[in-house]
Amino acid sequence: MARDALTGSRIRERRTMTGMKQAELARSVGISASYLNLIEHNRRRIGGKLLLDIAGALDVEPHSLTEGAEAALVASLREAASEADLAGPELARADEFAGRFPGWAGVLAATRRRVSALERTVETLTDRMAHDPHLAASMHELLSTAAAIRSTAAILDENRELQPEWRARFHGNLAEDSRRLSDSAQALVGYLDADMSAAEAGHSPQEEVEAFLERHGFSFDVVEDPKALPEDRARLVAEAPELRSAAARHIAQNVLQQAAWDAAALPLDSLREAMGGGIGTDPAALARQLHQPIGRVLRRLAALRDLGCGLVVCDRSGTVIFRKSVSGFTVPRFGDCCPLWPLFAVLGHPGMVVSQRIEQLGRSSAQFDCFATCETQSAPGYNATPLVLATMLILPAARVSADRQEVGATCRVCPREACSARREPSILETGL
Repeated sequence: MARDALTGSRIRERRTMTGMKQAELARSVGISASYLNLIEHNRRRIGGKLLLDIAGALDVEPHSLTEGAEAALVASLREAASEADLAGPELARADEFAGRFPGWAGVLAATRRRVSALERTVETLTDRMAHDPHLAASMHELLSTAAAIRSTAAILDENRELQPEWRARFHGNLAEDSRRLSDSAQALVGYLDADMSAAEAGHSPQEEVEAFLERHGFSFDVVEDPKALPEDRARLVAEAPELRSAAARHIAQNVLQQAAWDAAALPLDSLREAMGGGIGTDPAALARQLHQPIGRVLRRLAALRDLGCGLVVCDRSGTVIFRKSVSGFTVPRFGDCCPLWPLFAVLGHPGMVVSQRIEQLGRSSAQFDCFATCETQSAPGYNATPLVLATMLILPAARVSADRQEVGATCRVCPREACSARREPSILETGL
């Protein structure tokens, strides 16, 4: 039902909230109670002076009766209904519910936003607890040190006839391991208590590089400018506050070097010109038109800020080494990704190009057009295994399609119960 057709429902709701009788309101605006009854049941349209008189009698602004709830509130209600698999007449009455009960509609929308935020927190923390390399190393250190202390203590307890020299040595080991255990525990507590939201850079080289790239919007003048020198890129990397570790600076330098090679071979102006010729964002057509490798075309499309697309690159092992996020598509920061992504379908098939409409299951269930290819990175020598990289461009779909492949982010938070590619149970099924 259109929102402008719910004016009567809003009048009835407002009148009820104020405790005014129907006959009293009708009398105050100079109409019959029967006519007001028709208006309140949306059987008569209302406007002009009568609307102003009713709004004045109810002490509200006229637009609150005609416009009702904000579009964002109604949209939030519809999203909540869709996530709950509510369809049919009930879903179509979201506007009416927001118009008649704006307070409760606001509570429901706020609750949905809170649940979504909590889900994101659970996903992040679960992913981190399961795959955070720093956390795993810290726990290994704690367990190893505790085992060493227990072993030393057992020796001292079971061998009471030890010579003083050996007993002193074991006591020294025990003291040293105890200090190491205390230091490791304090470091772990400090790591877990750190304010992750306030940190500008991550705790791993890859996260530092991601923070560096995000701050620059994945676009650099020292890359796009043909007059820029390698020294300019090196200076940018050396002065970046996000790149705290040598490993992060090494990765960032490689990323900028690859981007510079791509920019020199395919300037963005040439790419935009080809796109404006009727090809659009079709990577295969652009590659043919521009006589460029399709992997380079995918990377250059991702460099267009106004295109709003994402990019994921993995090496031969399937490890994600580059990610550019796009709203609605989750790439795990730690651990394994969903093996159903087109990115992994092309691994082991250099030169193959895959185009697939996918829908990532989760809170938003958004659809994307994904294009993936695999490229050989070095000329193979005799008896040498070639190095390859797989690249996937992620374009938000303009229209929803029923013909799509459902994928997840990672098995730990994937709601898809029957999946042949599942590696581990989902916390959404088994709980924490």
